[in-house]
Amino acid sequence: TGDENIVETDCTVYWRIKDAGQFLFRVKDPETALRVAAESALRDVISRTPIQAAMANRRQQVADATLALLQQWLDQEQAGIWVTQVQLQRVDPPSAVIDAFNDVQRARADQERARNEAQAYSNDVLPKARGEADRILQEANAYKSQVVNLAQGEAQRFDAVYQSYLKARDVTAWRLYLESVDEVLKKAGKVVIDASGKNGTGVVPYLQLQDKEKGKAAAKEGH
Repeated sequence: TGDENIVETDCTVYWRIKDAGQFLFRVKDPETALRVAAESALRDVISRTPIQAAMANRRQQVADATLALLQQWLDQEQAGIWVTQVQLQRVDPPSAVIDAFNDVQRARADQERARNEAQAYSNDVLPKARGEADRILQEANAYKSQVVNLAQGEAQRFDAVYQSYLKARDVTAWRLYLESVDEVLKKAGKVVIDASGKNGTGVVPYLQLQDKEKGKAAAKEGH
């Protein structure tokens, strides 16, 4: 074959007499000559054809090429024969190596199956990975927008406070102090009362907030 393999090939040649004079007088034993020419033509075509093509998808092309070449040779020899059809019967490796050849064919089939499975796995995994990457990117962009917007809002708020401070420093500073103390006391566990004030006489120095709430509840029940 064209890829340096060996095959055993049989074919059937259908023919008829085209010119009786040439058939009878130009070629000795025309049927034998036809057989030899057909074998030579088939060898010539097979020698230019890969083994897989000859055994599978190009069998008809091999037969057609054999017919054309055979007819050309017969016409050159003026054999008076018209070949109507060439049919390939079998194209097989030699019997001595057919088992090894079948092993090779099975290995190629396994290779193709593994390649198809790998491609199917790739087709399944890659879209999921791309989708996950897109999701992560979208979440990152959303987080970026959130952080940037919060930062811009904080900056604008600070700038507004600063502008107020420039206009009325004492008032703004006192307001900021009160807001800060208010935030701190919200989290405090005790309330401190300044006894130096005019209403501080006799007042408990501090009172637990939870005790204060309990005291309110007890007063309501006593009432």
